[in-house]
Amino acid sequence: MGAAAGSPSAVRITRLEPEASVHAERITDSICLHAEGPYWSDTWGGLRWVDMLAGDIMQLGADDTISRLPTPSPVVACVRPASSGGAVLAIEKGFALEDADGSITPLPPLWEEEVRMNEGAIAPDGSFLCGSMAYDAHTGAASMWRLRPDGTTDRILTGLTISNGLAFSADGTHAYYVDTPTGRVDVFDWDETAGLVERRTFADLGAQEGAPDGLTLDGEGKVWVAMHSGHQVLGLDEHGQVAEKIAVGARQVTACTFGGPDRSTLFITTSRENLPEGEDPAAGSLFAAQPGVRGAVEERLFGA
Repeated sequence: MGAAAGSPSAVRITRLEPEASVHAERITDSICLHAEGPYWSDTWGGLRWVDMLAGDIMQLGADDTISRLPTPSPVVACVRPASSGGAVLAIEKGFALEDADGSITPLPPLWEEEVRMNEGAIAPDGSFLCGSMAYDAHTGAASMWRLRPDGTTDRILTGLTISNGLAFSADGTHAYYVDTPTGRVDVFDWDETAGLVERRTFADLGAQEGAPDGLTLDGEGKVWVAMHSGHQVLGLDEHGQVAEKIAVGARQVTACTFGGPDRSTLFITTSRENLPEGEDPAAGSLFAAQPGVRGAVEERLFGA
């Protein structure tokens, strides 16, 4: 039966998601097997990221030259600046410290299992948090570790699977986080004693193309998520809804960060891990986009 004259009709409102309005530019050749963890810091003069499974740190110079810096580990998962002028590293089975002169000192390994570090961030108290994953990615094998400035370590979360993107809000009260198989971005409160607490869902991305991987925040606190196997980076609004899409010319998009002198460039890493020879030829390249927002200029340093 139709609606009576003069009565309101039931109308289903469908929220239309944005098409990709920005296309990332490929700015390097396919130079990495598994590029990850990009981060811009004035302390090391620009952008660093890792070729994770080669155990190398990559650096983009001011003249656009690329440097490859080997580490003593077969895996380097994440590198972040330190107040000493050097850096803190997550390596295969724990942490390492880089001095200002570039020398790297591994700290004692934290486990013996077939598990490796994967992704992390500097916390508001100057400690370094990094999560892990099993080499075979089996469920529940991963943990989140905390390296304090005094060199002590704590395991603060367990039962994770592929611990990925982690980024803290500017005021230090909470952190956004991805455990990839959940298909979600979650949010934690930050407690200086207990660490990450009160986990809850921020965004369910299960219906999106690809799976959430690394993430970063812009200067307004909005979340940008690399979508592995999805050819894209998603920009999420304050409600966890997809507000922006950035198209990337490689399928396995791994992580992103804001950089450049004014922090207006979103640098995006990609991977060619497990791809057949000749497939997805841009995979392993570094990409860059201008999404029209800026990242925070103030950065957190390990030890500060």
